[in-house]
Amino acid sequence: MIFHINRATYKAGLSEEQRRAGVEMLRQSGAVNPAVKSYVVGPELGGEFEYGAVYVFEDLDGYWAYLNHPVHVREELWGIPHLEKFAAIDVSDSDDPEFGAKVAALQARHQQEHPELAALVAQAASFTVPGGTGQSAAAGGQAEA
Repeated sequence: MIFHINRATYKAGLSEEQRRAGVEMLRQSGAVNPAVKSYVVGPELGGEFEYGAVYVFEDLDGYWAYLNHPVHVREELWGIPHLEKFAAIDVSDSDDPEFGAKVAALQARHQQEHPELAALVAQAASFTVPGGTGQSAAAGGQAEA
């Protein structure tokens, strides 16, 4: 099992309606994708971010199906330009010593297959993901969704 955890804070100038639309896109990424076994989206309590989302996949095939699903890609295209900061982590019960590298390879492949996303990530103020593929121009950090 893989728990993919997204943490996000929207830019200060976003309207409440835009924020609600963004959160609804996060929910739809879980609701309509058959690879997502369960999910939860809501305010982050006690952390450094405004919202959190957790998506559960059976395996790396499910992870890839989630990343490449049209609803998730649409969420990324809309969301990345509206984010002040974003961080994703993964938790898994896999005992495969190469698991982290395999996740990083999926993240890198996702950006390679969607160069428009890679361009948005390169402009993001603060954007990090498992494997740290990509560059966040403003933060000088590592990036991916």
